[in-house]
Formats: sequence, C-alpha cells, structure tokens
Amino acid sequence: MQSFSAAPSDRRPRLLVVELWGVGDVALALPFLQRAAARQRVTLLAKPHAAPLVARFCPEVELLPCTAPWTVHRGKYRLHRWPWRELATLVRTLRSRRFAAAVSVRPDPRDHFLMALAGAKSRAGFPRAGSGLLLHAPVPPPADPHRAAHWSALAAALDLPALPPAAPAPRPGRRLVIHTGAAQPTREWPRERFAALAQRVVAAGWEVTWLDASSGSLPELLATLAGADRFIGNDSGPGHLAAVLGVPTFSIFGAQLAANFHPVHPQAAWIDGRPCPFKPCHDYCRFAEPRCIRDLPLDEVWPRVERWLAGASA
Repeated sequence: MQSFSAAPSDRRPRLLVVELWGVGDVALALPFLQRAAARQRVTLLAKPHAAPLVARFCPEVELLPCTAPWTVHRGKYRLHRWPWRELATLVRTLRSRRFAAAVSVRPDPRDHFLMALAGAKSRAGFPRAGSGLLLHAPVPPPADPHRAAHWSALAAALDLPALPPAAPAPRPGRRLVIHTGAAQPTREWPRERFAALAQRVVAAGWEVTWLDASSGSLPELLATLAGADRFIGNDSGPGHLAAVLGVPTFSIFGAQLAANFHPVHPQAAWIDGRPCPFKPCHDYCRFAEPRCIRDLPLDEVWPRVERWLAGASA
C-alpha cells in the first residue's frame, strides 16, 4: 500500500475516490485527483498499477490498492471464487478512514455499494439501475459523453477549485512511439498493419520506437513516453499516459467510441473503427473476430496519420 500521511494538524475532510479499472481510466482521473487534493485528504481506491501514476502526478494522494473481482475480464461473477476475507479487510480499512465523502465516475451500482460500505457520510456519482438510493448526491450526466467531462461534473458537484490551465510544452522533435498493445483483442489493430504504418512514418522522416505489451514495466513505459514527440497506438492506456505527459496522440479505435474515451490533448487525433450495431461493446465481441478494428485498412488510416503528423508539427 502506498500511503501519504498528512500532518497531525491536517483537519481537512477525507475524500474517497473509486476508480477500479484500467491504466487509462486512472490517467483520466488525474486532473480530478489533483483538484481534490488541493482541498481534501484524498484516498484513491484503484488497482496496483495506479501506483506509479499517483507517485508521479499527485504524490499527496493516498493509494489503497484493490483488484476488485468484478473487474476481471472473464468469470467475474463466480462468487465462490471471490476473495471474501480480503474484501472484508478492505471494508474495515475504508471505514477506519472516516471519509466525509466518496465519489465514483462510473454509473456502476457496485462502486456505489462499496462507497456505502465504506461509511462515507456523503456519496456522489452517476446513478444507474436504482443505485441512486445509495447516493446522497446523484449527479446528472453531462451533455459531453467523454469520461473527462464526467470527472469535471463530479468536481463541480463537490465545488472543487479549478486548476490553472496548462498548455503542453511544444515538442518539435521527430521521435515517435508506436505501441501495438491493448488490454483486450477488441482494441487491437493488426500488428502487421502497425508495421506497415511504421515504415511509412520512417519514410516521412520520423524516428520510431516500437513498443508492445511486453516492453517493460509501467515506470519504464512512462519514461519512454516522456521522451517522445508523438504517439500512435490503440484505444488503450499508453495513449492516455502519453497525453498526460503532454505528448500529441493518434489513437485507433475499435469496440469503444472515441467520443467517450479519446486521450485528452489539444493535438489528439483518432480514427473510429467500422460501424457495428453493438458498439460500444466494452471488450466483448459477438463475432468471431472484432471486425470494427480488424477491417480498418492501412490505406484508410495512413492519410489521417499523415495529416495529423503535419498538423502537430506545425
């Protein structure tokens, strides 16, 4: 457990922030955490992979690591396999913090139930399937569907101070990182098309660093991305990390909608996958393979990338 011990005289209220999913989800939560930490003692309940992000971007936030059994990709409701003893210990730990408030950006009744078990005196979030009964402050969803807009709506509901806008520093170099990995196959553009794309990028005068899911630890990934001038990848965590580090990104989307989850950067660009009546399908494909992303040809992606590279360079 990474913990941040406030001074004994620190009487600021405690806030619990629940974000139990991927690296990209934690990256999108960072501006909210920074705003909240300016006024409250913040505890983030997240998977262990959040540790290097918290340490780098908001070290004053306490991290309670938790891999919730309902966040695994398969078999999430095999209740007899849940770590009930560890969950009971977690609840006791949360209750000992005596949180004044708790928030979750997801319209997820499981998050809201956990916030209630934590004993938070005030609970804010976006209700779904009757979970408004567990919330003291149901928040109307914003018109903008992007996850960042939902975090902003939560910040407004808690009357958190705004942070001064920070414009990313110019990146005039020609170092480009391509990351071919993603958490699930529904988010992976074929590797051979990435290789062909890399050849065109190199021919255009860029120096390419090739990464995938086996390319080292998360701190090593952050170090590599911090030295990049551009990033190209799938709809996955590394793209959000690059954006947080100030790197312009180009993302290839498949099962998810870019309008909901594109990396937040002034020079971010993307291409949406093929239309599908089941989108967004949240990583479970009804077909033998995810045609939404696998059917995107290189000759359709490259012109977008070429324009993005030219525009970002300008």
